[in-house]
Amino acid sequence: MLTKRIIPCLDIKDGRTVKGTNFVDLRDAGDPVELGRLYASQGADELVFLDITATVEKRKTLSELVNRISHQINIPFTVGGGISSVEDVKILLQNGADKISINTAAFKRPALLSELEKEFGSQCVVLAIDARMEEDGEWYVYLNGGRTKTDRTCTDWAEEAVSLGAGEILLTSMNHDGTKQGFALDITRALSTRLPVPVIASGGGGRMEHFLDVFQQANADAALAASIFHFKEVAIPDLKNYLFQEGIPVRIG
Repeated sequence: MLTKRIIPCLDIKDGRTVKGTNFVDLRDAGDPVELGRLYASQGADELVFLDITATVEKRKTLSELVNRISHQINIPFTVGGGISSVEDVKILLQNGADKISINTAAFKRPALLSELEKEFGSQCVVLAIDARMEEDGEWYVYLNGGRTKTDRTCTDWAEEAVSLGAGEILLTSMNHDGTKQGFALDITRALSTRLPVPVIASGGGGRMEHFLDVFQQANADAALAASIFHFKEVAIPDLKNYLFQEGIPVRIG
């Protein structure tokens, strides 16, 4: 059985790690280089770096900062924010990224997923989906860091993206983001049962039990969190030991 992954996320704004609630009210959470080094030493399985305002500010991801972090860690490193071309990805991989996360640009031009898959392989291409459940009970895709609603459903877009070359889905529930009330189990389960690629659950992790729930009940392949790690509310070694004792296959040590 494949081990379940615990992934800390560094949301970057102006070169600092930040964290908000429901994609707003950002507060400083520390130096991303130091945090990356800490999480790698604590046994994180991967690290995700998201330059959260790159797309809105119409600029490229901070490749120099990516380079500095990559030299401090020995675990797979996914980078996202402002990526819109094969050339963008080449620069990030040259600076130490192992995988890239793409969101708005792929939605606006789905052929980009195929171009990236052809150039780098599907294992390098993570499709990030920011989804919000609306009053009709359906989950819709949002773009531009959660600022722009679309009329595409989350499952519909995820299935198309995987068919085009996305090798992994990073699903963030905007309803749950930063609330620490638990992950969105229903939509995570829907994607993990339908799709032939790994699904990373993001948004809402607040207690160790929430991680257990998203692995047991929603069959997520990985769970991503930010503030509970940044603000020392849950330590990665403690979380992994808890999951291991609950029968979840995780990498220890």
